[in-house]
Amino acid sequence: MNIYLALLLFSFIILLYWVITELFTFFFRLTGLPAEKARFQVISLLTGTGFTTRESEIILSSRLRRRLARITMLFGYVFNVTIVSAFINVFLSMKVIQVGHELFSFLIPLGTVALIFVFMRVPKIHAWGENLFRRLADRIFDRKESFNAVMLVDNIGSESIVQVTLRHIPEEYRGLSLAGTGLRADTGILVMLVERRGGKPTPAGADTVFEAGDKLTVFGDYQTICKTFHAREHFADD
Repeated sequence: MNIYLALLLFSFIILLYWVITELFTFFFRLTGLPAEKARFQVISLLTGTGFTTRESEIILSSRLRRRLARITMLFGYVFNVTIVSAFINVFLSMKVIQVGHELFSFLIPLGTVALIFVFMRVPKIHAWGENLFRRLADRIFDRKESFNAVMLVDNIGSESIVQVTLRHIPEEYRGLSLAGTGLRADTGILVMLVERRGGKPTPAGADTVFEAGDKLTVFGDYQTICKTFHAREHFADD
């Protein structure tokens, strides 16, 4: 196998790994994980490196994510052992006579990589793709506007740091100050930050009154947070 064919094989496998990584990252993002955390865990699972961090607790905290992690690990093993060796055998058996044909074949995966790079890095195109993924996620999970959105940020022991987007205010908390809701005493949930109208997150105070559109950063038991705020996991932002 000459140098051109070897480069073609290498670039194609790298491209395939990249596409598979992004695909599984997308699946994990559908469960509410931020993109960077999801991508790191997917690479670890697919490559079988066994590299773990405290962030791996986020995977274990959800039955859906544990199932998806098992699928990712099994897929990565099958891909590494079977698919890659199959591609190598195919390329080794190929006989390309003309150098021009080899160069043309080599440019195909590079062109594909360039297109995907543009899709990921050009802000307007990337934003269009993000909106498309969100609409797809809404269809897959049959989400309705009556539910608020929740995104798991991190786990600290058995508790979680969570971002809740209030599409609507739970009836029992409407018009009440944070002190008047009794959230801390009744549920153990601590409201730490409030981001309002796209502004800078500010510390929540006793007199804070929830408004539709607020993004709350809260700390407490994950399931309790979801139940209290009538929230479901959503497609996470970067």
